[in-house]
Amino acid sequence: MKKFFVSLVLFASFFKARADEGMWLPMLLGKQVYADMVKRGLKLTAEQLYAINKSSIKDAIIIFGGGCTGEIVSNQGLIFTNHHCGYAAIASASSVADNYLKDGFYAANKDQEIETTLTVQFLDKIVDVTSEVEAGLKGLSWEERTKKLADVFQTITDKVADKENGKAGRIYSMFKDNQYIMYVYQTYRDIRLVGTPPESIGKFGGDTDNWEWPRHTGDFSVFRVYAAKDGKPAAFSKENSPLKPKYHLPVSIKGFKEGDFAMIYGYPGSTNRYETSYGIKLKIDLENPALVALRDMRLKNMYAEMVKDPAVKLKLASSYAGIANYWKFFDGESKQLLKFNTYATKQAYEQKFSAWAKGKTEYEKIMSDYSKNYTAWTPYSKHRQYLREGILGSPLGAFASSLIGLEAAMVKTGATGADIKKAADAANSQRNAFLQSEDKPSDVKILAAVAFAFYKDIDKSQHPIGFYEKLKAAYGDPREEASYKKWAEAVFANTIIFNDAKWNAFIASPDANVLQADPAFDFSASFVKNYNTKYASLFTVFTNKNNELGRSYVKGIMEMNPAAVNKMYPDANSSMRVSYGNVKSYKPRDAAFYDYVTTSKGVLEKYKPNDYEYDLPLKQLELFKKKDFGQYIDKAKNDLVIGFITTNDITGGNSGSPVINANGHLIGLAFDGNYEALSHKIEFDKDLNRTINVDIRYVLWCIDKLGGASNIINELTLIK
Repeated sequence: MKKFFVSLVLFASFFKARADEGMWLPMLLGKQVYADMVKRGLKLTAEQLYAINKSSIKDAIIIFGGGCTGEIVSNQGLIFTNHHCGYAAIASASSVADNYLKDGFYAANKDQEIETTLTVQFLDKIVDVTSEVEAGLKGLSWEERTKKLADVFQTITDKVADKENGKAGRIYSMFKDNQYIMYVYQTYRDIRLVGTPPESIGKFGGDTDNWEWPRHTGDFSVFRVYAAKDGKPAAFSKENSPLKPKYHLPVSIKGFKEGDFAMIYGYPGSTNRYETSYGIKLKIDLENPALVALRDMRLKNMYAEMVKDPAVKLKLASSYAGIANYWKFFDGESKQLLKFNTYATKQAYEQKFSAWAKGKTEYEKIMSDYSKNYTAWTPYSKHRQYLREGILGSPLGAFASSLIGLEAAMVKTGATGADIKKAADAANSQRNAFLQSEDKPSDVKILAAVAFAFYKDIDKSQHPIGFYEKLKAAYGDPREEASYKKWAEAVFANTIIFNDAKWNAFIASPDANVLQADPAFDFSASFVKNYNTKYASLFTVFTNKNNELGRSYVKGIMEMNPAAVNKMYPDANSSMRVSYGNVKSYKPRDAAFYDYVTTSKGVLEKYKPNDYEYDLPLKQLELFKKKDFGQYIDKAKNDLVIGFITTNDITGGNSGSPVINANGHLIGLAFDGNYEALSHKIEFDKDLNRTINVDIRYVLWCIDKLGGASNIINELTLIK
């Protein structure tokens, strides 16, 4: 196989890279797109964007928690990120008495900052390890490669591991396994909550405005990273000191105008822009509709309880937000893929590829093999979605399924008492966490609904043997919704999971017969084991074959389009990327125009007293009505700018990413995409794609004027 190294070439795509499209590798900006960035307005050198031996912008960009981006904004380790990225930590720090999620919080000094369980990771360097990986896999079949890949990765990353300094390597597959890049990170474990706006600001607009523009959400939160006195990563300790970073972003309150340059650094999670027409069809026809319907049901049942009780709202807040976010995304994705006729576009390209591949042994069967692979898996795809989003979408169902490991330990031949006790202790610990987050009134309805949905929507031949027969015998006709309500209530009433006395007796003397007779475990295990024994292997075969075909497909595309090889970026995969574009308005449809900014005027227009999504703090209302915006006012608008849009190419994982102007100054935080372009994971739309950002001036106004936390403002390097 011909080898392609990232330091020499860029891989081709079957789509020509267009203006504003691209999630670029920071180490190669100088060779790839730097000249175009300068033409678009950038005033920094390539070395200021990314450098190994001296500080650069990349040193201020962090992986925040497990799936967001953050940025360092002071020489004392201060972090800005999105409110929804810090949401779980804020909720965890809150109580009904001290409800920081509802009321907001700002530490007046460092002693008031709140411990969290978060971690952040700084990028140390990026290394192309393609040759090393390929050497370790030489001569292996695809199946053998798949099995050995993790060990090859481990051998390479072990060479850079430095536990004392918190450094570790992570290897990313690029261009469908045609290339491998190692990112070396340094992880810090003492992260403290410094500030958050009230939820009515941080989530203003709620689910209604999610993925929508115009937007008026103050989606930000503030944290700080601490280190041991020698600057090394350390667990939480009162003896730790704020980290002195290699670089921090200056913060501009000068504002911007339409057309101004904007770049975004971050860690975009995933895209699949090499997806085939077969994948598009499966997504549109089966996967997305199933996910959306099941999440919609779960959200409605959770919401019905959350609006009744502030304590329940606090308990379910983080889970609800996560479910809702991608419920709306996948609904919009399907609609946009259909609107833009992406399936037909992919088919047309594949026909051209097949014509080119005719007579080329390595490539001529790729499309027919894709067809066979999807044909074999499609009958079971919906089953998998209903298990993951339905059966395991019930919190009780999900927890009960985790007990399968305990069951395995108890029935395993030769298992020792120590083995069983270890599994029982783990289950007991997991139960404690589950009970703290469980809301029975919503979950009992979810449980009934998902069992009924599986019965109705999944082919009878794929049902777990005996489950619905037992339900019928005890609770009535499985074709009737009422039967499931009776069954679910009985499960909740009789499971040992909610009965402390019975659970404690079971943990003290674990008995497989007791667990297997439990109605919650019986339900969950019936469906999980049914899938694992009959269909999981089919999914593995499907996935492995798709990966093998994908690697060959991309390689073939490169050979078919050699002229396009000189400008391409890999799919997002949670590795650091840079995108660039401009501040820009757009026309979403005929006769409609969306400006590039929103202002306080729009917040007041949306305001609804005591509304779940559009309420506001009284102090904010007073300050807005007085136009008391201080130094954060936009003089051109004579108003406080709340949000703005740019043409940058981002995706999930970029939440909290810094939006940086031509001079390298922070002007906002990216937090969303627009509904009209939610097909962006698969297809970037050069006309409609927009990134939605909170203006940094609104962030600072909330901290300073509304929150009174001038101590935070004083830490920043303000550009006025």
